[in-house]
Amino acid sequence: MIKLSFLLLCFMSWAHAQKLTSNELSIINQGDISSALPIYQTTDSNQHKTLLSLSTEIDPVDPNTAILVSRMKKSLLATDGGVGIAAPQVGINRKIIWVERFDKKDNPLEYFINPVILWRSDLENLGPEGDLSIPEFRDQFYRSKVIQLEYVDLKGQKYSEIVEGFTAVIFQHEIDHLFGILISDKKEKEKNNSYLKVDAFQKEK
Repeated sequence: MIKLSFLLLCFMSWAHAQKLTSNELSIINQGDISSALPIYQTTDSNQHKTLLSLSTEIDPVDPNTAILVSRMKKSLLATDGGVGIAAPQVGINRKIIWVERFDKKDNPLEYFINPVILWRSDLENLGPEGDLSIPEFRDQFYRSKVIQLEYVDLKGQKYSEIVEGFTAVIFQHEIDHLFGILISDKKEKEKNNSYLKVDAFQKEK
């Protein structure tokens, strides 16, 4: 009985941690819920603060999660050639991303909830990156050529897959957003050799 009560307490704590705040619900459900959400910009101090904040996991089966996922896709489609977007870019510090899958036929857009990089290759590629939240910024960055991902869908089903090439770069870029890492700040800190790495491979307990 004691063990059962402990497990129930742990589950209740987990469920509470996943619960969306009133402010998050307000952002997700603002205006027409079938429309795109505005993309946050570093040029706005309050929005910049959100972009620099750590994101937490989200309950995949919460109906509001489905609304957020849908509106994020519309936000990405409304851009001029964007290939990925993370929830902080629409004002929600939760772990959801959309990625254009250049490694699949017809380059479909796919969403990923609570994504975690389990492994990445030491072999890296150098390539250009821009960001929907950072106006007129573009630079060259090193990214692992191959990564292994774990994530869930809106039903809570867990998946794991290996991704490589340009699609792997997009995943790494978007997951950086979930840890408050912006490529503009990253480049500046790397120049001074003072960039503090964030453990993007640690799944929340």
